[in-house]
Amino acid sequence: MVGVGSDATTAPSARIAPSVVALGGGHGLAVSLRALRRVTDRLTAIVGVADDGGSSGRLRREFGILPPGDLRMAVAALCADEPSARDWAEVLQFRFPGTGELGGHAVGNVLMAALWERTGDPVAGLAELGSLVGAVGRVLPCSLEPLGIRARIRGHDPAEPDAITDVAGQVEIATTPGRVERVWLEPADARPCDAALQAVAAADAIVLGPGSWFTSVMPHLVLPELGAAVASAPGRRIVVLNLDPQEGETGDFSPAEHIEALRAHAPELRCDLVLADQRHVGAASTRTELMDACKEWGAELILADVAGFGDRHDPHKLSRVFDTVLA
Repeated sequence: MVGVGSDATTAPSARIAPSVVALGGGHGLAVSLRALRRVTDRLTAIVGVADDGGSSGRLRREFGILPPGDLRMAVAALCADEPSARDWAEVLQFRFPGTGELGGHAVGNVLMAALWERTGDPVAGLAELGSLVGAVGRVLPCSLEPLGIRARIRGHDPAEPDAITDVAGQVEIATTPGRVERVWLEPADARPCDAALQAVAAADAIVLGPGSWFTSVMPHLVLPELGAAVASAPGRRIVVLNLDPQEGETGDFSPAEHIEALRAHAPELRCDLVLADQRHVGAASTRTELMDACKEWGAELILADVAGFGDRHDPHKLSRVFDTVLA
């Protein structure tokens, strides 16, 4: 176990920036990207496409497109530091108010749908959106077809705490009152995006997490070819643990149980580094359990100050740790 303080830095050097792939979705992936873009410009975000709620779900159902919300957030997180690019990133995130046809839609979601309609290619459309905001790196969908997610839940009905229920849909799974035991994707023969596979194979490092464990992180590992590519890639694999359990998906999970869930879904996966916030695994028993889980996995545990406000990581603190471990 290695501790990395909040003031951890590396001396300036002429080293070549590492090629990094970050997998996930939503706010968790966005904070990783905001941290990693301070460390390298050779950065690829691979984003899940199983969202079925809110604006993304509406556009997905109406136009048969990939759910754009998590992809939009990833592009915005990678935007350049110039004022004009930041302004555009804010526009992408703006949501129309009200309850009319545009009510609740993010501008970036609608723009993404338009770019996909114009280009006929999700990857090309994302590249155009990235160019608009001067994105540092690129954003790719994990698959070129919208995916469904299903889960086996124990105790979905509080009246039957030991009963097993098959639950469908990202929103439904993320808000389940039971305990998620396993997730899988539909269609079962879904293929990953070729560019995503190529990025994983060429990466110096692959980052998983933080984020919704079963609906944002895990889908990449249970998409067969992509999970196999991550497991066999030559780059270092880094898992960033959430600060707190997420009500619904992992409400009663310990940090060690998060690792056990990854290993259960991807038995061939080996991890090199596990990064956790030192205050959120402060209890001696929790820390010992996590250390044992990492040791059994063959992974080095790094404890550092990476917490921000609430349940979010601080991208500045996280970037300093990434800079150290990726050196």
